[in-house]
Parts: sequence; structure tokens; C-alpha cells
Amino acid sequence: MSWVERIGMAAFHRMDPELAHGLSLKALNAGLARLPGPITSARLRTRVAGLDLPNPVGLAAGLDKNAIALGALAKAGFGFLEVGATTPRPQPGNPKPRLFRLPEDRAVINRFGFNNDGMTAMAARLENRPPDAVVGLNLGANKDSADRAADFAQVLETCGPRLDFATVNVSSPNTENLRDLQGKAALEALLRGVLTVRDGLDRPIPIFVKIAPDLSDAEIADVATVAGQVGIDGIIATNTTLARDGLKSDLAHEKGGLSGVPLFEKSTAVLARLRTETAGTIPLIGVGGIASGADAYAKIRAGASAVQLYSALVYGGIGLVAQIVADLDTRLAQDGFASVSEAVGTAP
Repeated sequence: MSWVERIGMAAFHRMDPELAHGLSLKALNAGLARLPGPITSARLRTRVAGLDLPNPVGLAAGLDKNAIALGALAKAGFGFLEVGATTPRPQPGNPKPRLFRLPEDRAVINRFGFNNDGMTAMAARLENRPPDAVVGLNLGANKDSADRAADFAQVLETCGPRLDFATVNVSSPNTENLRDLQGKAALEALLRGVLTVRDGLDRPIPIFVKIAPDLSDAEIADVATVAGQVGIDGIIATNTTLARDGLKSDLAHEKGGLSGVPLFEKSTAVLARLRTETAGTIPLIGVGGIASGADAYAKIRAGASAVQLYSALVYGGIGLVAQIVADLDTRLAQDGFASVSEAVGTAP
């Protein structure tokens, strides 16, 4: 981390977390952070669900909810970017405060509740997306929607022509009853509706589904079964957790989804279980607690074809991305892997 970034991080951590979040995006757009540009190598280049990635380290949804900093983020070293979540209509989300830092745990709790500018604004911003970046959108549903399954399809129909992939988010804990859509019958109906819209696009794109880390083994098996039956292109494991095991922070009682370092083991266990349930037939993207190249490598060896991160940037700054990508490349080389795909699922 450069001295400029250290000063900026120290200042942000003295602010309200949500205010700091917004200002950090403005700082990126203003060019105040040193960004490395695309990072790749013959070893790091990989193909996931038909997407050609310069490296397998992506940005998770939630950092840039409204696609206001895509140009800067595309230069930060990520192999792909996911923005959103986006709902059909704009909505303010849950009352503030709704974002909490837990520095003792290197964690974050949020209960945003899909606050966003809506699909019309998102589609307009995506018109000016960086042409060479791989950009996806996290699809959400309005809190007061009478048909949440239809909301996902509607957002895809509006924004799909401007995307490289889209993610069906049925795992946020901050919209009441949203996680009920992970049930076998409900999930199958929802995904079939989204895939029908996808197939009608002029340029069909991969569709992923993002699941919670709090599922039982039986529920994970159901997700794997449905994903295989409907032909989903990938599964993102996982979203934030409702669990609070082992936390030290005084803010551990706050409601919402927990992300960051304490989520790593739980989300990686779900990832490994999914790898077994799918027998490696569906690409998996590992998310949850990644804060180092070692963490990214562990997710890949547990079964992830690519990974995503977000919360670690709260503590490590945007420069952490390049460090993780470089360390991952080194670790792959040290273990004799000529490509990311060779390492996928090789953990004992």
C-alpha cells in the first residue's frame, strides 16, 4: 500500500462507513489511487463459462452498486467486475446506519437492502462501460414486488445487451424472504424464467446464481441438482452469512450479512461441497473472506474456477488486488501448475 493510500485509508476509517464507501468511489474516479491496469500472464489467463478472463480474481457485487466507477475499477487489476445489485425500480434500501466495520475481526456487516438507482439508470451507465473489461450485473428484486421472480428477468431483459454475464442473487439476507427463493421448486422456476429471457437476447450471456453460506448439505445438493437440470452456467459461493461465530467486535450483534475474514472457512466449505455435488460439471466462483493470494489459491484448489472479493478492500485498499493476483501467480508456479484450470479442485 502506497503512503498516499495509507493516508486515505486512515481518513476513511475515521468516517461513517457508508460515507467512506461513497467517497472511495469518488477518489477512484478522480484518479487519486495508483492503478496498475490489466494484470495477466499465460498462467493466469483462464476461461470460465465461456468468458475469457485475463486473471481469475474478480470484484464481487456490492462495491459499485450503481456502476459509477467502472472505468477506474477496470484498471485496478481485476480479471472481471460485477456491479449491482440492481432492481427494476429504484429503491432507497434499509434505514441508516446499515454498514459496520468490525476491524478486530477484519470483517464487515451490512444490511443495505438492495439500495440502488434501478435498472433504467444502470442500463444507461452500462452504455459507457469499459469495452475491454469483463462486466457482469447482479440481478435483484424490489422489496415490495408482487412477483420477485419476474423482477430478475425484467432487469436482465433491460440490461442484458450491455453485459458479459449476469448473476441471480437469491441469497442476500437483507431483503425479507428473499432467501426462500433458494428452495428447489422456487429456484427452478425462477432460473428457467431468467434463462428464457437470456436465450432471447441478441447475444446470450452466461447466467450465474449466487447462494448463501448458511445452507444445509441437503439444500446445497438441491441447488446443484436444479443448476444441472436448468443448465445454469455457474454458481457463486457464497454471499454473506447470518452467523456470528467467534467474533470479537462489539458490533457483532448488528443485524445483516457478515462478510470478510470470518466468512472464509464457512464459504469455502460450501464451495467444496458444491464441487462434490456437481462433480466439476458446473463452474464455481468462490467468494467470502479472500484477503490474500493464499486465500484465492485455497478457493481455487477447493473447486473454484475464479474468485471474487470486496470486503478485504475495506482494510487493504485497492492496491490489494494487484498483490493478490501476483501472489496467486507465484503460488500456481511454485506448485507446478501451468494454468488456473489445472489447479481447480486439487485440494486433498
